Amino acid sequence: MSTEQPAIEISFTTDDVSLEEKLDNLPMQPGVYQFKNAEGKILYVGKAKILRNRVRQYFHKSRQLDPRIVLMISKATDVEIITTDSEVEALILEANLIKMHKPRYNVNLKDDKSYPFIVVTNEPYPRVFVTRRVKRDGSRYFGPYTDVSTMRSALKTVRDIFMIRSCNYFINDDFIQKKKTRVCLDYHIKKCEGPCEGLISQERYNSMIGQVAQVLEGKTSGVLKTLEEQMKSAATELRFEEAALYRNRMTELEVYSSKQKVVDMELHDRDIFAFAAEGDDACGVVFKIREGKVLGRRHFYMNSVEGKNDSEIIETLVQRYYLDAIDVPAEIVLPAVIENENSIREWLGGKRDSKLSIIVPEEGELAKLVAMTRNNAKYLLDELKLQKMKREEFVPHAVQSLQRDLRMKKPPRRIECFDISHFQGTETVASMVVFEDSKPKKSDYRKFKIQTVAPADVNDFASMREVIRRRYTRVLEEQSEMPDLIVVDGGKGQLSSAVEVLKELGLYAKGASASDGESQPIISLAKRLEEVFVPGESDPVFIPKTSSALRLLQQVRDEAHRFAITFHRSLRAKRTLQTELDLIEGIGKKRAKELLEAFGSVQGVKFATEVQLAEVVGEKIAVKVKEYFDDDAATT
Repeated sequence: MSTEQPAIEISFTTDDVSLEEKLDNLPMQPGVYQFKNAEGKILYVGKAKILRNRVRQYFHKSRQLDPRIVLMISKATDVEIITTDSEVEALILEANLIKMHKPRYNVNLKDDKSYPFIVVTNEPYPRVFVTRRVKRDGSRYFGPYTDVSTMRSALKTVRDIFMIRSCNYFINDDFIQKKKTRVCLDYHIKKCEGPCEGLISQERYNSMIGQVAQVLEGKTSGVLKTLEEQMKSAATELRFEEAALYRNRMTELEVYSSKQKVVDMELHDRDIFAFAAEGDDACGVVFKIREGKVLGRRHFYMNSVEGKNDSEIIETLVQRYYLDAIDVPAEIVLPAVIENENSIREWLGGKRDSKLSIIVPEEGELAKLVAMTRNNAKYLLDELKLQKMKREEFVPHAVQSLQRDLRMKKPPRRIECFDISHFQGTETVASMVVFEDSKPKKSDYRKFKIQTVAPADVNDFASMREVIRRRYTRVLEEQSEMPDLIVVDGGKGQLSSAVEVLKELGLYAKGASASDGESQPIISLAKRLEEVFVPGESDPVFIPKTSSALRLLQQVRDEAHRFAITFHRSLRAKRTLQTELDLIEGIGKKRAKELLEAFGSVQGVKFATEVQLAEVVGEKIAVKVKEYFDDDAATT
């Protein structure tokens, strides 16, 4: 069964339908539901066998819900329903949506590495090489290989044993007949059998590629048996050189096979799942076992797992892993029973075109394999925690210097900087940029249109008061973390305006000093002499011109200025273009947009011929446009 999203029907998309009305009209069908907040952001994605029953359970007062889900429901203002034809389709769609949107209240898997695959191309004479891009073109992919040395060993083995072509030509009968190339060195050193000149039949070459695929799948016993039969047949027919070739292949394949660790004497194909969790973090591990040998291991880091039970975590891991996995074994071994076992068994059975078993062992060899997998997960989770601790403890030199020069009680690891931009009072905007550990964090950048200051006033102080109030009122409402340091672009006036608002919000104590540790740290940086001002002090703080602390402040200020200027210019350009064309009678926003798209700019419209204009907006409007620009030119 394909992992692509199934054909679906979307319900409840009108904005004027309340959440209560949607709950009353939920369908009695399988599908996926998405809870959204007031801003339309997806908070949670879930699946259901019967949507009406499942979604309404969240709102039953008698039902005991996890505190995290209670918080999610309190923020939800809308629910979007996607109906599917079956529970299996809902399962696949849910996994795809979680992977795409990464909702805050779902268990999310972090696997940001692009692991390599070995691909056997879908060609008359297939090639075998390493790739990191999986294409749906009929080629076969083996992996992903989390251990590059294992991948290289597998690739070297198949290239040493089998005569696979290494050229990049697309070889078919037409290519061979036209003889576009000669055999390369690989043919002469017995590394290739010359398919480019038709020296090996397509049937025989593809038979060899079939053996390559079996080796890459870890199924070496079948290949060894075939090679032995081919060796005996060649020897019987007195083709001793060919028999020696098969013998050598068998020897090399046995050496390769002996290096793989045997963990299952029953020689089954299995995937072993386990995870370790601590707090809100977890690590899931999958061991890939083929013919009793470990072919590789893949791990996923997970967050938002606190309060989730083992069944939910392991089911999420299974869904996410097999959403991308190409090879599905006959058995998967899990550490806990999962809720949607039948749906997952049906989905994975469809992917492999045969039945699949899900086993949850309590004792015996399989239980030991699960324990081994869990130990690997615990080790990787401890490694993640250690890396986090190192990141938290590490403070860049520039941040330490800034802490010292400003006499702050803790290092300013998060800095938020504000700048105002306008042109003679018009299109006044503000920017906020964020630096964490001396590096820009662009996902947290914000831009503001100033709303309370009239263009004629040209009041930077009032503009600064507005943007500081809007920013930190929202921070208080959302109970977010305050920055370690606020920087405003300007001198004492901008600083006093910002401090005044912080006092109103209760974030700055009256009469406090800059380094008392009780008030929100805030400074200003004046452009002309690069002077740093702190509240309550008339003289600037002395920071050496060569100090990394001053360079950091300059970098933060310049980035805020760049971000504000870019936003201001985009608004001004937009206003200028719209106003120029809006002055023409009969030109509305729609036709102005069509003209700009057709001619690129107002200047392009101005110099276009009447015939060219008529092709876009018709003859009557084209005449008016030409008359407007002709009159404008005559007046000028």
